[in-house]
Amino acid sequence: MSSFPTRQTDQHFIVTGAGTGIGRAIALRLANEGARVSLMGRRLEPLQASAALIADSGVSPDRLHVASVDTTNQAAIDEAFAVASGALGPLRGCVANAGIGGPNEPGPGDRFAEIVATNLNGTYHTLRAAQRELADGPEARHFVVIASILARFGVPGYTGYCASKTALLGLTRALAMELAGDHVQVNAVCPGWVETDMAWEGIDGMAAGMGVSRDEALATAMSEVPFGRMSQPADIAGLVAWLVSGDARGVTGQGIDMNGGAFMA
Repeated sequence: MSSFPTRQTDQHFIVTGAGTGIGRAIALRLANEGARVSLMGRRLEPLQASAALIADSGVSPDRLHVASVDTTNQAAIDEAFAVASGALGPLRGCVANAGIGGPNEPGPGDRFAEIVATNLNGTYHTLRAAQRELADGPEARHFVVIASILARFGVPGYTGYCASKTALLGLTRALAMELAGDHVQVNAVCPGWVETDMAWEGIDGMAAGMGVSRDEALATAMSEVPFGRMSQPADIAGLVAWLVSGDARGVTGQGIDMNGGAFMA
């Protein structure tokens, strides 16, 4: 086990999109803080790789549960959450991280509906499924939604992504009000550039559109970031770990930005 604080000993969290990037880092961090963690996502193989990585860090495999599920399928996500609760116990919290990125444009191949169905509808189904499996209070329980810096401003060609991520902030605020009486804290995190496969796909898309190299596209992107660097998935995981800890008691309905200063409210 790592030297992280053991703030989540024997608490059960579900993390969606846990097979790669930010979701994998969040699952790793919570497990190393003592939590039992259910890892969910569409593709089984990356989830198994995440579970193996967590086990290699010193976490017993019997504290982990892996389930392949499509969050856009409401019946499937309801069943997956019920099975996870049966395996590892009622939920202390859920991190709704599953999502897709990329551009969309009008025409026969417009991805707008697909992006919204995954990022918004899928998150809603995820949180409602989690709500049904929550542990009893009165201790705080937690929902954390992974939104985006593109919930804060628009980018040409990213109407589906910007719209879906902005909508997640409205969902966060409404659910925070709805569940406050049950001591459920609901918050969103809005990352900027984070060094993941999705980010590099975006950089490569910029490079192709600008007719420049990947390094030149990266330099252009980082010129808009005061810190001049991408965040790491572990940075986002640290923020999430704080949000679901007692140190963040009373924080609810918030969209918290972590973007190296690229957007300042």
